[in-house]
Amino acid sequence: MDLIEANELSMSYGSFMAVKKCSFTVSKGEIVGLLGPNGAGKTTLMKILSTQIAPTQGSAKICGNDCEANPKAVRANIGYLPEHAPLYDDMEVREYINFVANGRGLKGEWLSERLSWVRKRCGLKKVWCKPIGELSKGYRQRVGLAQALIHDPPVLILDEPTSGLDPLQIIEIRGLIKDISKEKAILYSSHIIQEIVALSHRIIIINEGEIKASGPLSDLIEQAKDRVDVHFSINDLEKAQNDLESVFTSLIHYQIQH
Repeated sequence: MDLIEANELSMSYGSFMAVKKCSFTVSKGEIVGLLGPNGAGKTTLMKILSTQIAPTQGSAKICGNDCEANPKAVRANIGYLPEHAPLYDDMEVREYINFVANGRGLKGEWLSERLSWVRKRCGLKKVWCKPIGELSKGYRQRVGLAQALIHDPPVLILDEPTSGLDPLQIIEIRGLIKDISKEKAILYSSHIIQEIVALSHRIIIINEGEIKASGPLSDLIEQAKDRVDVHFSINDLEKAQNDLESVFTSLIHYQIQH
């Protein structure tokens, strides 16, 4: 079941095309990683899917709801973590998460259960009563992830979810994303190839607003085999990471040269 549907999405700012006819889907139980250089169009796609901006052309649906025609239903079904989460520095962590939960309509026992869940799973016990302004970048990122998860949405849209985290925190958040993906559709972006390899069921490579390749890593290697010599081994994470680096570089350079 496709919970995220993007159909020929385009976004222009005057003469500049930030996104060009991008189409893809994300199904329940699937993690899809967006990989591309800075300015490739990743964040623009996420802003369209989270109803922050309307596309110039094309359409998008979340859980069957059109992002332009029914934005309230779309927002109710997504948890969104932007690259720079809008946090309130003067609030304590518990106050902020409660604030978001109330805005999402959580009450009573359900509210208590979700607060307890995000406090534990996002690793916020030590800072639960601290002002957000006193937190490290890594803990601020955890708070951002907690607000995206508080209402247990079926769709997660995560822009650089492990940004600023230390290696242990990255492993913990990775494990959390994998665990919850069984019942959700997750679209996330990262500039770290290791993260894409470790988390994604499918990978979308995007550059200059266009999708250059899409599929499992083995399929991407097949698409790029005439331009790069790689030998995929699904049981070798380091080799898979090196292969994706080669595929990504070859696809991006191929476009620049042509």
